[in-house]
Amino acid sequence: MKSRVLTRSDGMTAHAIVMDKGDEPMIELRRWAEEHEVTAAAFTAIGAFSGATLGYFDPEHGDYLRIPVEEQVEVLSLTGDIAVADGRPQVHAHVVVGLRDGATRGGHLLEARVWPTLEVVVQESPAWLRKRHDPETGLALIDLSG
Repeated sequence: MKSRVLTRSDGMTAHAIVMDKGDEPMIELRRWAEEHEVTAAAFTAIGAFSGATLGYFDPEHGDYLRIPVEEQVEVLSLTGDIAVADGRPQVHAHVVVGLRDGATRGGHLLEARVWPTLEVVVQESPAWLRKRHDPETGLALIDLSG
């Protein structure tokens, strides 16, 4: 994975991140956010995966149903945010992938393997976003009250 600052303006910083073959995007984005002390950001990305596991949150069970995608796919849209939970940056991402026949799959990105690349643009804000545990869902959700 490589990254560089694209621009800084009015307290906002735009970064470009290019992931390499075999990188795991959720792990790499979190590691990058920790190394760069990013506490609030939004990101978008395009590229391709050799496989991925998506998730659909099932409120009845309070957990993600796993949706395996075990083939080469195009990343048609990957969007998400970075916020702090338990003192560390947390990455929350949703993805739509395109299959060979043009069909799509989408959901929460749980894990994936980049092949051959993933191009990410991160818009970092100077503010802190904090996540707090929501007892009803069991999820860490962004809390704007603090």
